[in-house]
Amino acid sequence: MQVSVESTSALERRMTVGVPVERIETEVNKRLQQTARRAKVPGFRPGKVPMSVIRQRYEASARQEALGDLIQETFYEAVVEQKLNPAGAPAVEPKPFEKGKDLEYVATFEVFPEFQVQGFESIAIERLQAEVGDADVDNMLDILRKQNTRFEVAERAAENGDQLNIDFVGKIEGEAFAGGSAKGTQLVLGSGRMIPGFEDALVGAKAGEERVINPTFPEDYQNLDLAGKVAEFTVTVNSVSAPQLPELNEEFFAQFGVKDGGLEGFRAEVRKNMERELRQAIKSKVKNQVMDGLLAANPIEVPKALLSNEVNRLRVQAVQQFGGNIKPEQLPAELFEEQAKRRVVLGLIVAEVVKQFELKPDEERVRELIQEMASAYQEPEQVVAWYYKNDQQMNEVRSVVLEEQVVDTVLQKANVTDKAVSYEEAVKPAEAPKAD
Repeated sequence: MQVSVESTSALERRMTVGVPVERIETEVNKRLQQTARRAKVPGFRPGKVPMSVIRQRYEASARQEALGDLIQETFYEAVVEQKLNPAGAPAVEPKPFEKGKDLEYVATFEVFPEFQVQGFESIAIERLQAEVGDADVDNMLDILRKQNTRFEVAERAAENGDQLNIDFVGKIEGEAFAGGSAKGTQLVLGSGRMIPGFEDALVGAKAGEERVINPTFPEDYQNLDLAGKVAEFTVTVNSVSAPQLPELNEEFFAQFGVKDGGLEGFRAEVRKNMERELRQAIKSKVKNQVMDGLLAANPIEVPKALLSNEVNRLRVQAVQQFGGNIKPEQLPAELFEEQAKRRVVLGLIVAEVVKQFELKPDEERVRELIQEMASAYQEPEQVVAWYYKNDQQMNEVRSVVLEEQVVDTVLQKANVTDKAVSYEEAVKPAEAPKAD
């Protein structure tokens, strides 16, 4: 087999492969012999058909099949021989083939970029330091109570925070418009659910009252036919309900799976969850900084095949997330290209760090991560056992741990400074990178 390789760009290779006629004929004869054992030809018993008849009937198809298989086989033999690492399937151009002569074809494909990850010392990391204080726990208890607010009918005028049950009919220039009317709608004043001015105009209303209000649709309203227009809504208030925060009692604690220990036991459980959230938030922010730093220090060219595959994955994810009667391929590729490129480049860089430093998943860290994830459930032992019985889930956890080890490897060489902050600042979402 003769192989020659030409570099047509930084990542593209044009490989010419010549397959000797002897190998072609061997493969053709092998297929004809297999066909002869099972061929049914009138006038002959199975397995007794003369080879001359088999050749006459089946040689063309056997040769075509052999050529296709040989192209696949010899392509992979050639890339191994040439120490090439294809990043996607090749585009194959067979040259005109003549029986009795060698087969020659050209395969064009991209290879993975070859590089060494560098610039660790130039990466600046700000690592947050925070603790969960008593005041933070108190604040979280208030949040949990507000999230479980109940509304009770109140015989008074509506205030911000009250829940109104309303009927309304909307018109623009005297004409009703689609989506502008509803009955029995529950609306919490101050929630910002309706267009600006709608909820404010209902403050002070009482049950049984009818009000005519004139809010204006925003200029950037999603329905362009309504954007910027003044509407007239006739609103009937059916009821006014005031918010009632639940008491911190056994019934409330039981909603969160805490049945023993009273208030102190509940506070301890809340603190434990907050501490877990804090650790995860700090770890995530450090990881994002590390990944941003690696990207900045290691600009590499991305194989088009990998980028295209990642764009398609993101298209599928978008359709699954938002639904709708749309096929993934109908979404414009440019919507996802920047995010896809970041993910592909990071994948290549992380893989190279693993290779350079010969990293392997630390099984003790794998066990600790599974136990931490399981601690969020009421029966953690069962969750741990489930993970260890599920190979796919275990491999996913090992991938997470390996990525954490990559981050730790970078931190050992990067410029790291610690910064003391409050719990709220530490868990506050950072500005998200373009893709993760």
